[in-house]
Amino acid sequence: MKSMRVDMPDTTTTEQLVKQITELAKDKSVHGILLQHPVPDQINERLAFEAIPGIKDVDGVTIQSFGAVSFDLPEYGYGSCTPAGIMRLLKAYDVKLQGVEAVVIGRSPILGKPMAMMLLAEHATVTICHSRTQDLPSVVRRADIVVAAVGRPNFVQGDWIKPGAIVIDAGYNEGNLGDVDYEAAAQQASMITPVPGGVGPMTIATLIDQTAIGAARQLGLNDA
Repeated sequence: MKSMRVDMPDTTTTEQLVKQITELAKDKSVHGILLQHPVPDQINERLAFEAIPGIKDVDGVTIQSFGAVSFDLPEYGYGSCTPAGIMRLLKAYDVKLQGVEAVVIGRSPILGKPMAMMLLAEHATVTICHSRTQDLPSVVRRADIVVAAVGRPNFVQGDWIKPGAIVIDAGYNEGNLGDVDYEAAAQQASMITPVPGGVGPMTIATLIDQTAIGAARQLGLNDA
């Protein structure tokens, strides 16, 4: 796999970025496009994401890919890499999802929302929490699985975790801190991911795998 880095100045406009993405989209030797984000404030990030063709959206950031995840139709798109990596991690540890209560803290379009859809597809009962959720600790305490994706260091406290729950920390903050108070939560949880070294490597592995799948699809090969 060959990685091609395209650097653009901080003053880049939405139009310039979309033009660059469109040129890459037309290049048959490019099988996956990853837009590093967040982008500078002057850029409309959603317009930039949507310039990526669905078949090359290996990071799973477009509306098409979110629709594919929501309808559980993977042949029409790709999962956002972090939630897709989390699902692989849960599968690797034989975590049973059918019927369990899962709480996702965070509702970003490339993490919290697709995470909820993926868990729902596996027949979990899913609650999405956010900044306006009332009495968040009591909601989290019901959960058999907690996915923290809020971007606030040590936000989820140990006493929020139900004994035996599984805790997935999808956050990364300055100082190598996750969104969960790891030491405290680990006293309650049956399984918990560390930061760094937990979800992060799964995100990267999923991106690489989905790029290979994208190449196979574009070349008319079996992507199995």
